[in-house]
Amino acid sequence: MPRSTALTLRFLQLAVGLFLYGASVALQVRAVVGVSSWTVLTQGLENVLPWSFGVVTVTSSFVILLFWIPLRQRPRIGTLLNVLCVGPAADLVLWLVPEPGDLLGRVLLFVASLALLAVATACYIGAGFGTGPRDGLMVGLHERLGWPLWVARTSVEVTVVVIGWLLGGDVGVGTVVAAFAIGPMVQPLMRHFRRFPWSPTREARPAPAPPVPDPAPSIRG
Repeated sequence: MPRSTALTLRFLQLAVGLFLYGASVALQVRAVVGVSSWTVLTQGLENVLPWSFGVVTVTSSFVILLFWIPLRQRPRIGTLLNVLCVGPAADLVLWLVPEPGDLLGRVLLFVASLALLAVATACYIGAGFGTGPRDGLMVGLHERLGWPLWVARTSVEVTVVVIGWLLGGDVGVGTVVAAFAIGPMVQPLMRHFRRFPWSPTREARPAPAPPVPDPAPSIRG
């Protein structure tokens, strides 16, 4: 596949992944059974700021990028597009999708949001243009301070959940389920996205070595 075509398809994959990511976050909000950790914080900030959910998402993402500076993390194009695209996508889906009227509908919507979030995460990360600001923060803490990755992730997510909850964010059963379910759901999906012909992982694989000529073909008679 020509390199320009592969690059175009990777950008398309990134755009689709980021839109689906924003959509999945919006569906979690509409389900009203508890949202993932960073969404709890976004909802809490939405309660105290005169902005929409999407605008709060974009603004908080820029603030999080400031923490990358002392951690010596470098944003890539995928990081910046994540900052700019996820919030508007979430606002659009929040506008389109109403809150279900009964508990069964909310539970089904939450399950659908988790599945979509896993696909979206594997999709945009698989494009190979960099992580989002929140994931990069956790990686930076791991690399700069030497914290185990699970310690960095747990510390950050517990902190944002507590702050978001104090500000009125939606903490519930869904918050706990999302914390434990997303990682195991994303991991197997990543393998599938790496199999695309335009995947940067495939491009990075070295070409097979040419066959070594037989140094003594006459021995075989």
